[in-house]
Amino acid sequence: MRNKQVLAGLLLALLQACASKPVPPEPPAEGAPAAAVASSAPPEPPAASLADASRLPPFEGGQQIIREPLRGLRKIDRTEPPADLWQRIRQGFAIPDLDSALVDKHIAYYAARPEYLQRVFDRSRLYLYHIVEEIEKRGLPTELALLPMVESAFNPMAYSRAHASGLWQFIPGTGRRFELKQNWWYDGRRDIVDSTTAALDYLTKLYELHGDWQLALASYNWGENGVSRAIAKNRAARKPTDYASLKMPAETRMYLPKLQALKNIISNPAPFGIVLDPIPNAPYFAAYTELRDIDVQLAAKLAEMPVEEFIALNPGFSRPLIRAAMTPRIVLPADKVDVFHANLIKHDENALVSWQSYQPKRGETFESIAKKFGLTLGQLKEVNGIAPRRREVPGLLVVPVDIAAASGMRKLPLMYAPPIPIVLRRIFHTVRPGETFDSIAERYGVIIEDIKRWNRISRLATGQRIALEVRAPAKKGKLRSRPKGRLYRKAA
Repeated sequence: MRNKQVLAGLLLALLQACASKPVPPEPPAEGAPAAAVASSAPPEPPAASLADASRLPPFEGGQQIIREPLRGLRKIDRTEPPADLWQRIRQGFAIPDLDSALVDKHIAYYAARPEYLQRVFDRSRLYLYHIVEEIEKRGLPTELALLPMVESAFNPMAYSRAHASGLWQFIPGTGRRFELKQNWWYDGRRDIVDSTTAALDYLTKLYELHGDWQLALASYNWGENGVSRAIAKNRAARKPTDYASLKMPAETRMYLPKLQALKNIISNPAPFGIVLDPIPNAPYFAAYTELRDIDVQLAAKLAEMPVEEFIALNPGFSRPLIRAAMTPRIVLPADKVDVFHANLIKHDENALVSWQSYQPKRGETFESIAKKFGLTLGQLKEVNGIAPRRREVPGLLVVPVDIAAASGMRKLPLMYAPPIPIVLRRIFHTVRPGETFDSIAERYGVIIEDIKRWNRISRLATGQRIALEVRAPAKKGKLRSRPKGRLYRKAA
């Protein structure tokens, strides 16, 4: 303590000495005029005014303007959203990184295939902004926006051996569990908006179950029951229950390393020789909800866009006819919504539909039906999503309204039927008091227009017996849970 007091005293004395004895000015150069010497030596200011910069003589030395403060570090305004969507995704990464030989293996695989990655990135441009928006609304890690690269390579028509479909690869049962409609006209597992909502709902549920994103992602691939059983088995054996410690199928073991490899490449693509073109951080598409029944081809024409791009944004449609009762919304590029609406208003409302549903009669064949409606056999099967070699005629088809309408349809858009064949059966329903077309259609999962067409009626009466075409129940049997498997269609 005494040493500290002595030191403090010495410092105080030194400061007082500096204050009372200012440094004398340098002697003038030899031969300088006396007047110049007198004017260049300002009077000594009092000690109290030494800190007053306004009374100091002007600085005449060299000047250097520092344009970037903090030793050249650039200021980052985090309140301003980045112009590039990739940067927005990078800023939201929050899942703990994996560092393993499997990650390195997949990085090398992707880096050796830049053309494949470019195709995936190009497809993602249509969907990524919407996915990132929905992720950030929920406060989830933005790594999840990269998950469709692993699941489907951002191909909304991807379909697996386990019957998983769409960007997020929902199997039929899980799709129904998360309210994704699947019927003869429409498959919500392929719908960009609906499937993204369902996938993020499911991932949130899995994270809440495990409290760990790595386990949640493993569950998304393997199923929550499979992961839960693996955790319980390790716990019983007094082993760790983290992702790296669980025994799981090979596909699930590869699943997270694939996602981590893509994350590493997107975080810093240059070292891997990958060119990551910027994606505008702005909505690519918008929803149009004032929809009536309309042909897919006509909708694309009214939006002034290629039918292939229209289908890429609206892949949920399984037929060339959009039924508004089944799908109350279509998705269009943001700059095409007003164009579509203006053209739709001007178009004849009685000429929006060129297709109709058709119930084949006993003894009819694909060949006879195609001839009847002015189609080739290949066109009839393609537009109905029927395999080329199939001979059995289903109970419901879509056909042109007449031969004249078919004549302008030589080049049909490639449509996709629901991956699981839908078998329809005929049932009868007796109308009860208070029942309406709406309530019956909702109960049986059909649409009002079909009820009227099947029965050739325009109104209902209590006690009336009506016919309905509904999906046949699935065959009973045990279903074995297994990983989704490889894609039937190549995602690339």
